[in-house]
Amino acid sequence: MRTVLMLAALLFSAVGAITVGAADLTFVEVARALTGTTGDPITDHIVWDLRAPRVLLAAVVGGGLAVCGAVLQALTRNALADPYLLGISAGASTGAVAVLVLGIASGATALASGAFLGSAAAFAVTLALAGRRWTEPARILLAGVAAGQLFAALTSLIVVSDATAQNTRSITFWLLGSLTAASWPAVALSAAAAGAVLLCCWAAAPALDAFTFGADVAQSLGFSPARVRALLFTATALLAATLVAASGAIGFIGLTVPHAARVLAGSRHRVLLPACALLGAIFLIWADTAARTVFAPQEVPVGVVTALLGVPAFAILLRRGQKEKA
Repeated sequence: MRTVLMLAALLFSAVGAITVGAADLTFVEVARALTGTTGDPITDHIVWDLRAPRVLLAAVVGGGLAVCGAVLQALTRNALADPYLLGISAGASTGAVAVLVLGIASGATALASGAFLGSAAAFAVTLALAGRRWTEPARILLAGVAAGQLFAALTSLIVVSDATAQNTRSITFWLLGSLTAASWPAVALSAAAAGAVLLCCWAAAPALDAFTFGADVAQSLGFSPARVRALLFTATALLAATLVAASGAIGFIGLTVPHAARVLAGSRHRVLLPACALLGAIFLIWADTAARTVFAPQEVPVGVVTALLGVPAFAILLRRGQKEKA
Protein backbone atom coordinates (compact mmCIF):
# COMPACT_ATOMS: atom_id res chain seq x y z
CA MET A 1 0.00 0.00 0.00
CA ARG A 2 2.83 2.39 0.87
CA THR A 3 4.50 1.64 -2.45
CA VAL A 4 1.29 2.45 -4.33
CA LEU A 5 0.97 5.74 -2.44
CA MET A 6 4.58 6.66 -3.21
CA LEU A 7 4.09 5.81 -6.90
CA ALA A 8 1.01 8.06 -6.96
CA ALA A 9 2.99 10.80 -5.20
CA LEU A 10 5.78 10.45 -7.77
CA LEU A 11 3.34 10.73 -10.69
CA PHE A 12 1.66 13.77 -9.12
CA SER A 13 5.07 15.35 -8.44
CA ALA A 14 6.26 14.84 -12.00
CA VAL A 15 3.14 16.32 -13.60
CA GLY A 16 2.91 19.06 -10.97
CA ALA A 17 6.54 20.10 -11.50
CA ILE A 18 5.97 20.35 -15.26
CA THR A 19 3.14 22.84 -14.68
CA VAL A 20 5.41 25.21 -12.70
CA GLY A 21 7.70 27.70 -14.39
CA ALA A 22 8.00 31.08 -16.05
CA ALA A 23 4.97 30.13 -18.15
CA ASP A 24 2.60 28.41 -15.74
CA LEU A 25 0.54 25.60 -17.22
CA THR A 26 -2.49 23.77 -15.91
CA PHE A 27 -2.66 20.03 -15.31
CA VAL A 28 -5.05 19.77 -18.26
CA GLU A 29 -2.61 21.56 -20.60
CA VAL A 30 0.24 19.32 -19.49
CA ALA A 31 -1.88 16.20 -19.92
CA ARG A 32 -2.91 17.28 -23.42
CA ALA A 33 0.69 18.08 -24.35
CA LEU A 34 1.85 14.69 -23.12
CA THR A 35 -0.83 12.98 -25.21
CA GLY A 36 -0.14 15.20 -28.23
CA THR A 37 -3.58 16.79 -28.38
CA THR A 38 -2.87 20.47 -27.55
CA GLY A 39 -2.47 21.78 -31.08
CA ASP A 40 -0.25 24.48 -29.54
CA PRO A 41 3.40 24.19 -30.61
CA ILE A 42 4.58 26.57 -27.87
CA THR A 43 3.02 24.50 -25.09
CA ASP A 44 4.32 21.29 -26.68
CA HIS A 45 7.82 22.79 -26.83
CA ILE A 46 7.73 23.88 -23.17
CA VAL A 47 6.52 20.48 -22.00
CA TRP A 48 8.47 18.11 -24.25
CA ASP A 49 11.72 19.98 -24.87
CA LEU A 50 12.23 21.97 -21.67
CA ARG A 51 10.41 20.64 -18.63
CA ALA A 52 9.66 16.94 -19.15
CA PRO A 53 13.29 15.85 -19.71
CA ARG A 54 14.42 17.94 -16.74
CA VAL A 55 11.77 16.54 -14.41
CA LEU A 56 12.45 12.96 -15.52
CA LEU A 57 16.22 13.42 -15.17
CA ALA A 58 15.64 14.79 -11.64
CA ALA A 59 13.59 11.68 -10.82
CA VAL A 60 16.24 9.31 -12.17
CA VAL A 61 19.17 11.10 -10.52
CA GLY A 62 17.37 11.44 -7.17
CA GLY A 63 16.26 7.81 -7.14
CA GLY A 64 19.64 6.50 -8.27
CA LEU A 65 21.64 8.47 -5.70
CA ALA A 66 19.30 7.35 -2.91
CA VAL A 67 19.67 3.68 -3.89
CA CYS A 68 23.47 4.02 -4.04
CA GLY A 69 23.46 5.56 -0.58
CA ALA A 70 21.35 2.78 0.90
CA VAL A 71 23.56 0.06 -0.62
CA LEU A 72 26.82 1.66 0.51
CA GLN A 73 25.48 2.23 4.03
CA ALA A 74 24.70 -1.49 4.24
CA LEU A 75 28.00 -2.65 2.75
CA THR A 76 30.14 -0.43 4.96
CA ARG A 77 27.86 -0.49 8.03
CA ASN A 78 28.38 3.27 8.07
CA ALA A 79 25.31 5.49 8.47
CA LEU A 80 27.20 8.41 6.93
CA ALA A 81 28.11 6.63 3.68
CA ASP A 82 26.93 8.29 0.48
CA PRO A 83 27.44 7.72 -3.28
CA TYR A 84 30.48 10.01 -3.39
CA LEU A 85 32.62 8.27 -0.77
CA LEU A 86 34.71 6.47 -3.42
CA GLY A 87 36.08 9.72 -4.89
CA ILE A 88 33.43 9.74 -7.62
CA SER A 89 32.32 13.35 -7.18
CA ALA A 90 35.84 14.77 -7.02
CA GLY A 91 36.86 12.85 -10.13
CA ALA A 92 33.80 14.01 -12.04
CA SER A 93 34.58 17.58 -11.05
CA THR A 94 38.11 17.27 -12.40
CA GLY A 95 36.89 15.83 -15.70
CA ALA A 96 34.21 18.49 -16.16
CA VAL A 97 36.55 21.33 -15.21
CA ALA A 98 39.18 20.05 -17.64
CA VAL A 99 36.61 20.19 -20.45
CA LEU A 100 35.43 23.69 -19.48
CA VAL A 101 38.81 25.27 -18.82
CA LEU A 102 41.25 23.52 -21.12
CA GLY A 103 38.93 23.58 -24.12
CA ILE A 104 39.31 19.87 -24.79
CA ALA A 105 35.84 19.86 -26.36
CA SER A 106 32.61 21.85 -26.13
CA GLY A 107 28.93 21.23 -25.47
CA ALA A 108 26.88 19.42 -22.87
CA THR A 109 27.84 15.99 -24.25
CA ALA A 110 31.53 16.76 -23.93
CA LEU A 111 31.01 18.02 -20.37
CA ALA A 112 29.15 14.85 -19.38
CA SER A 113 31.78 12.66 -21.06
CA GLY A 114 34.58 14.47 -19.24
CA ALA A 115 32.77 14.10 -15.93
CA PHE A 116 32.21 10.37 -16.47
CA LEU A 117 35.83 9.76 -17.47
CA GLY A 118 36.98 11.72 -14.43
CA SER A 119 34.72 9.64 -12.18
CA ALA A 120 36.04 6.41 -13.68
CA ALA A 121 39.62 7.61 -13.21
CA ALA A 122 38.94 8.48 -9.56
CA PHE A 123 37.42 5.05 -8.91
CA ALA A 124 40.44 3.42 -10.57
CA VAL A 125 42.77 5.42 -8.30
CA THR A 126 40.67 4.39 -5.28
CA LEU A 127 41.03 0.73 -6.25
CA ALA A 128 44.77 1.13 -6.80
CA LEU A 129 45.23 2.78 -3.40
CA ALA A 130 43.12 0.16 -1.64
CA GLY A 131 45.11 -2.69 -3.19
CA ARG A 132 44.14 -6.34 -3.19
CA ARG A 133 41.94 -5.99 -0.09
CA TRP A 134 39.84 -3.25 -1.68
CA THR A 135 36.58 -4.98 -0.75
CA GLU A 136 37.25 -4.31 2.95
CA PRO A 137 35.03 -1.34 3.93
CA ALA A 138 37.57 0.55 6.05
CA ARG A 139 40.27 0.19 3.40
CA ILE A 140 38.19 1.39 0.47
CA LEU A 141 36.71 4.25 2.51
CA LEU A 142 40.18 5.56 3.34
CA ALA A 143 41.31 5.09 -0.25
CA GLY A 144 38.20 6.94 -1.46
CA VAL A 145 38.95 9.87 0.84
CA ALA A 146 42.54 10.03 -0.42
CA ALA A 147 41.46 9.84 -4.06
CA GLY A 148 38.85 12.53 -3.46
CA GLN A 149 41.47 14.86 -1.99
CA LEU A 150 43.81 14.18 -4.91
CA PHE A 151 41.22 15.01 -7.54
CA ALA A 152 39.96 18.03 -5.58
CA ALA A 153 43.53 19.34 -5.64
CA LEU A 154 43.77 18.70 -9.40
CA THR A 155 40.50 20.59 -9.93
CA SER A 156 41.78 23.56 -7.95
CA LEU A 157 45.06 23.49 -9.87
CA ILE A 158 43.27 23.60 -13.23
CA VAL A 159 40.98 26.43 -12.13
CA VAL A 160 43.78 28.55 -10.64
CA SER A 161 46.11 28.03 -13.60
CA ASP A 162 43.82 28.67 -16.54
CA ALA A 163 40.19 29.59 -15.75
CA THR A 164 38.58 32.84 -16.89
CA ALA A 165 35.95 34.63 -14.80
CA GLN A 166 33.16 33.19 -16.97
CA ASN A 167 34.58 29.67 -16.75
CA THR A 168 34.90 29.99 -12.98
CA ARG A 169 31.21 30.90 -12.73
CA SER A 170 30.23 27.92 -14.92
CA ILE A 171 32.47 25.61 -12.90
CA THR A 172 31.01 26.77 -9.58
CA PHE A 173 27.46 26.28 -10.86
CA TRP A 174 28.22 22.77 -12.12
CA LEU A 175 30.07 21.74 -8.97
CA LEU A 176 27.00 22.58 -6.89
CA GLY A 177 24.72 20.47 -9.10
CA SER A 178 22.49 21.56 -11.94
CA LEU A 179 19.91 19.99 -14.24
CA THR A 180 19.83 22.85 -16.74
CA ALA A 181 21.48 20.72 -19.44
CA ALA A 182 18.84 17.96 -19.18
CA SER A 183 18.07 16.25 -22.48
CA TRP A 184 16.30 13.12 -23.64
CA PRO A 185 19.59 11.27 -24.39
CA ALA A 186 20.79 12.06 -20.85
CA VAL A 187 17.49 10.81 -19.43
CA ALA A 188 17.69 7.60 -21.45
CA LEU A 189 21.31 6.85 -20.49
CA SER A 190 20.80 7.67 -16.80
CA ALA A 191 17.56 5.69 -16.63
CA ALA A 192 19.17 2.64 -18.25
CA ALA A 193 22.09 2.73 -15.81
CA ALA A 194 19.84 3.34 -12.80
CA GLY A 195 17.43 0.57 -13.79
CA ALA A 196 20.21 -1.98 -14.29
CA VAL A 197 21.90 -1.15 -10.98
CA LEU A 198 18.61 -1.10 -9.07
CA LEU A 199 17.76 -4.58 -10.37
CA CYS A 200 21.25 -5.80 -9.48
CA CYS A 201 21.03 -4.40 -5.96
CA TRP A 202 17.47 -5.62 -5.49
CA ALA A 203 18.56 -9.13 -6.45
CA ALA A 204 21.31 -8.85 -3.83
CA ALA A 205 18.86 -7.67 -1.15
CA PRO A 206 19.19 -10.83 1.03
CA ALA A 207 22.96 -10.34 1.08
CA LEU A 208 22.55 -6.67 2.01
CA ASP A 209 20.24 -7.68 4.86
CA ALA A 210 22.94 -10.04 6.10
CA PHE A 211 25.66 -7.37 5.79
CA THR A 212 23.64 -5.20 8.17
CA PHE A 213 24.77 -7.60 10.92
CA GLY A 214 28.34 -7.89 9.68
CA ALA A 215 30.42 -9.78 7.13
CA ASP A 216 30.75 -12.83 9.39
CA VAL A 217 26.98 -13.21 9.57
CA ALA A 218 26.73 -12.81 5.79
CA GLN A 219 29.34 -15.51 5.26
CA SER A 220 27.65 -17.86 7.71
CA LEU A 221 24.45 -17.50 5.66
CA GLY A 222 26.22 -18.59 2.49
CA PHE A 223 27.16 -15.24 0.92
CA SER A 224 30.68 -14.38 -0.21
CA PRO A 225 31.47 -10.97 1.37
CA ALA A 226 34.31 -10.19 -1.04
CA ARG A 227 32.28 -11.12 -4.13
CA VAL A 228 29.16 -9.23 -3.07
CA ARG A 229 31.13 -6.13 -2.11
CA ALA A 230 33.12 -6.19 -5.34
CA LEU A 231 29.94 -6.40 -7.43
CA LEU A 232 27.98 -3.75 -5.55
CA PHE A 233 30.87 -1.32 -5.00
CA THR A 234 31.54 -1.40 -8.75
CA ALA A 235 27.86 -1.11 -9.71
CA THR A 236 27.19 1.84 -7.40
CA ALA A 237 30.40 3.59 -8.46
CA LEU A 238 29.50 3.33 -12.16
CA LEU A 239 25.94 4.51 -11.51
CA ALA A 240 27.14 7.46 -9.40
CA ALA A 241 29.60 8.38 -12.15
CA THR A 242 26.83 8.31 -14.77
CA LEU A 243 24.49 10.43 -12.64
CA VAL A 244 27.16 12.96 -11.67
CA ALA A 245 28.06 13.32 -15.35
CA ALA A 246 24.44 14.21 -16.09
CA SER A 247 23.73 16.51 -13.15
CA GLY A 248 26.88 17.52 -11.31
CA ALA A 249 27.48 16.69 -7.66
CA ILE A 250 24.14 16.92 -5.84
CA GLY A 251 24.64 16.27 -2.16
CA PHE A 252 22.58 14.96 0.75
CA ILE A 253 20.20 12.76 -1.29
CA GLY A 254 22.29 9.61 -0.94
CA LEU A 255 22.92 10.39 2.71
CA THR A 256 19.49 11.51 3.94
CA VAL A 257 16.87 9.74 1.82
CA PRO A 258 17.85 6.16 2.85
CA HIS A 259 17.35 7.08 6.52
CA ALA A 260 13.93 8.57 5.76
CA ALA A 261 13.02 5.49 3.71
CA ARG A 262 13.89 3.21 6.64
CA VAL A 263 11.42 5.11 8.80
CA LEU A 264 8.66 4.54 6.22
CA ALA A 265 9.51 1.11 4.84
CA GLY A 266 11.70 -0.64 7.41
CA SER A 267 15.19 -2.06 6.95
CA ARG A 268 14.56 -5.08 4.68
CA HIS A 269 16.29 -4.16 1.43
CA ARG A 270 13.73 -5.81 -0.85
CA VAL A 271 11.34 -3.08 0.31
CA LEU A 272 13.86 -0.41 1.25
CA LEU A 273 15.56 -0.05 -2.14
CA PRO A 274 12.34 0.67 -4.13
CA ALA A 275 11.27 3.06 -1.37
CA CYS A 276 14.61 4.87 -1.63
CA ALA A 277 14.24 5.15 -5.41
CA LEU A 278 10.74 6.64 -5.13
CA LEU A 279 11.51 9.01 -2.25
CA GLY A 280 14.75 10.17 -3.86
CA ALA A 281 12.94 10.85 -7.12
CA ILE A 282 10.18 12.86 -5.42
CA PHE A 283 12.65 14.81 -3.31
CA LEU A 284 14.86 15.90 -6.21
CA ILE A 285 11.91 16.75 -8.47
CA TRP A 286 10.64 19.30 -5.95
CA ALA A 287 14.13 20.50 -5.01
CA ASP A 288 14.87 21.24 -8.66
CA THR A 289 11.48 22.90 -9.10
CA ALA A 290 12.33 25.19 -6.19
CA ALA A 291 15.80 25.84 -7.61
CA ARG A 292 14.42 27.13 -10.91
CA THR A 293 11.39 29.04 -9.62
CA VAL A 294 11.86 30.44 -6.11
CA PHE A 295 14.43 33.04 -7.17
CA ALA A 296 13.22 33.44 -10.78
CA PRO A 297 14.45 34.73 -13.16
CA GLN A 298 17.68 33.76 -11.36
CA GLU A 299 18.23 30.02 -11.02
CA VAL A 300 20.22 28.57 -8.14
CA PRO A 301 22.14 25.27 -8.26
CA VAL A 302 19.91 22.43 -7.14
CA GLY A 303 22.68 21.16 -4.83
CA VAL A 304 22.21 24.31 -2.73
CA VAL A 305 18.51 23.51 -2.33
CA THR A 306 19.11 19.85 -1.44
CA ALA A 307 21.59 20.94 1.24
CA LEU A 308 19.20 23.55 2.67
CA LEU A 309 16.45 20.93 2.84
CA GLY A 310 18.66 17.96 3.65
CA VAL A 311 20.40 19.31 6.74
CA PRO A 312 17.17 20.02 8.70
CA ALA A 313 15.71 16.69 7.56
CA PHE A 314 18.82 14.85 8.71
CA ALA A 315 18.72 16.67 12.05
CA ILE A 316 15.11 15.53 12.54
CA LEU A 317 16.05 11.93 11.74
CA LEU A 318 18.97 12.09 14.17
CA ARG A 319 16.74 13.36 16.97
CA ARG A 320 14.20 10.66 16.18
CA GLY A 321 16.93 8.03 16.43
CA GLN A 322 18.12 9.41 19.76
CA LYS A 323 14.60 9.29 21.20
CA GLU A 324 14.12 5.68 20.08
CA LYS A 325 17.39 4.66 21.82
CA ALA A 326 16.54 6.53 25.01
